[in-house]
Amino acid sequence: MSKSAPKVAPAAREAGRRPPRFDAAFKAQFAELVRWRRDVRRFRTTPVDAELIERLLSLAVHAPSVGLSQPWRFVLVETSARRLAISDNFARANQSALEGYSGERQARYARLKLEGLKQAPVHLAVCADEETTAGHGLGRQTMPETIRYSVVAAIQTLWLAARAEGLGVGWVSILDPDALRATLDLPPQWSFVAYLCIGWPEEEHDDPELERHGWQERLCGQAIKPLRR
Repeated sequence: MSKSAPKVAPAAREAGRRPPRFDAAFKAQFAELVRWRRDVRRFRTTPVDAELIERLLSLAVHAPSVGLSQPWRFVLVETSARRLAISDNFARANQSALEGYSGERQARYARLKLEGLKQAPVHLAVCADEETTAGHGLGRQTMPETIRYSVVAAIQTLWLAARAEGLGVGWVSILDPDALRATLDLPPQWSFVAYLCIGWPEEEHDDPELERHGWQERLCGQAIKPLRR
């Protein structure tokens, strides 16, 4: 009788795997993916397959997190009453923001399309579990805000994964967070981080909409110059 192969511990198996090597073509495509990651506000109403959203979330949770705390919590907003409440929330916050400008800047703000709440088939609220026990507090005793930074890393990962699938993502930040928390009946230990609209873009551009409509130029050239100490 032949002996069975010795069992290999998961850690040893993982250590034996070779990391991937990315060729020049992949690197060029990745650079294109980053450049084409746009904040989308104009969506088609075509539904997005639930399995595709699940696949995006399964990639998002591979983002880095402080102390391996994995604090991201996702809420799919599907009921029409809650979606309507979020749209009303935006309308009030947007009016308040408009009143904070004057003259030509106010007129320019009024012309901007700043959300796709009514068209986007998928609404996703992303939160941070401030009381998660995962990670045992490592790395956040002095900087507790890194819990929310970790969630933002997951959002960026999801965003790039969505772009690779041809989906658009729009981050709606013109909202009253407290009213939104009440609308979604969030657990008290979850802090609200982002409200995302996800769907198939109505149009595609490689430049930001705010730059295209004269609100703000890109500052990449200045931003890549580090302060040296």
